[in-house]
Amino acid sequence: MSVFASNWNANGDAAQSRRLAMLVRLEVLRALERRAAEASAKAKPMFDKRGQLLPRERVALLLDPGAPYLPLCSVAGYLQDTPDAEKSIPGGGVVAGIGWVSGVRCMVLASDSGIDAGAVQPMGLEKILRVQEIALENRLPFVHLVESAGANLMKYRVEGFVHGGALFRNLARLSAAGIPVVTVQHGSGTAGGAYMPGLSDVVVMVRGRSRAFLAGPPLLKAATGEIATEEELGGAEMHTAVSGLGEYLAEDDRHAIGLAREIVAQLGWSSTMASPDTVPPHHGVDDLLALMPSDLRQPVDMREVMARLADGSDLLEFKPLYGAQTLCVQGRIDGRQVGFISNNGPIDVAGANKATHFIQRCCQLGHPIVYLQNTTGYMVGRESEQGGMIKHGSKMIQAVTSATVPQITIQCGASFGAGNYGMCGRGYAPRFLFSWPAAKTAVMGGEQAAQTMRIVAEAAAARKGVPADAAMLDAQSARIVEMFERQADVFYTSGLLLDDGVIDPRDTRAVLAECLAVCADAQARRVNPMQFGVARP
Repeated sequence: MSVFASNWNANGDAAQSRRLAMLVRLEVLRALERRAAEASAKAKPMFDKRGQLLPRERVALLLDPGAPYLPLCSVAGYLQDTPDAEKSIPGGGVVAGIGWVSGVRCMVLASDSGIDAGAVQPMGLEKILRVQEIALENRLPFVHLVESAGANLMKYRVEGFVHGGALFRNLARLSAAGIPVVTVQHGSGTAGGAYMPGLSDVVVMVRGRSRAFLAGPPLLKAATGEIATEEELGGAEMHTAVSGLGEYLAEDDRHAIGLAREIVAQLGWSSTMASPDTVPPHHGVDDLLALMPSDLRQPVDMREVMARLADGSDLLEFKPLYGAQTLCVQGRIDGRQVGFISNNGPIDVAGANKATHFIQRCCQLGHPIVYLQNTTGYMVGRESEQGGMIKHGSKMIQAVTSATVPQITIQCGASFGAGNYGMCGRGYAPRFLFSWPAAKTAVMGGEQAAQTMRIVAEAAAARKGVPADAAMLDAQSARIVEMFERQADVFYTSGLLLDDGVIDPRDTRAVLAECLAVCADAQARRVNPMQFGVARP
């Protein structure tokens, strides 16, 4: 391998313009994250009065100081609760991420009980299911900090109730797979929420605060006429001394978090951190702010991105002269061998065949694959179709689908058409998928979609022998462009959990290093799967 010779002028006008545009998008992201934290923090006086910690304070206390933490799906639910961008609260009502607890890398999930008492939101449910999937696939201990009012009955939807059962199924799957599930019950867990501790391996409850019951006092009285207190039905002392639902009785939130840390420390599991001897990229990561244009039709040499992610900027390009618009490159990130796949233009027949070959070679070598998406899709046209674009593109998609090594996707710029599929988009289950703030995802560009529909409408009018209404077609085109642009925006797609989060481009190497370490730990970790999850006495 050799150090990549960059041709990028980081001080040029184009770079400065792109840097500014990216910084504006990053501020939008940070403002959304602050909005969720500030909405939760409004409940602080009430939490203080009850002697409780806010959800983010609990997470901070649980995590090892100074250790890496990778937030997940922080924009979940954005624009799904309301179309008003100024009022939408992102996050889905839960805080989630991969972090270190007592020297063990864990999946950490916390109810954001500062917002609507932690009631489960529709996209919050999807976020929980996603992080459970990540924990299961990567053998991460699952630490759950619970305080939730359960489902919001004022916004009840039967499909949410039915699909919500998967949350509890996944807890059983984690336990049966030999992956520890540790729950701290900080507050209420009612009805289905009571099964969160019920399906955990170890439960910590807080005296005077924890509640877990299938029917709280109001529902109990409505259903049976019986009158009972919350403590009698599901208090911490009752569950730790009588029902056996809880293993440990904590005096307050801090004590409960301390017990959770001790429980994780006693697992005897180890994790790996990045080597302190890793060689940083030869080219500055700050350049990543300036490489991607706002207008994704402008060309970008994605090797410039790779050179700012790889150790020492050392890259070995595979088949550089064949299918040259599709980049297949070998390199290292934090000492771990990886294969990079990216796009300097549409994926043509040769590029699809090269990518297929390269994916299979990475599987043979056991090297994870990092997809850096900036694709307008597969090549179209008479020559491409006659050259077998469909069958060769299908081979690439088959290779992505069947790859036996971890695949991680970063959506850097455009992710259009079937290129989203061939470059391991969300539908192809990459281990992790993160987006840059200027990324866009769509079946095609808005202008292209509008022009396509205009041609169809004009052809339909011609068949009827009537002139096309130009004003009507102009209005239709404007509506289509607006619809496509709105839905292609990264904050909209991230709100739908079509990625695992939007990240600062400068953090990409650190995020990839953490994800690769998670994958390596999962492969090396020995678990003891069982036929059933751990059952409570």
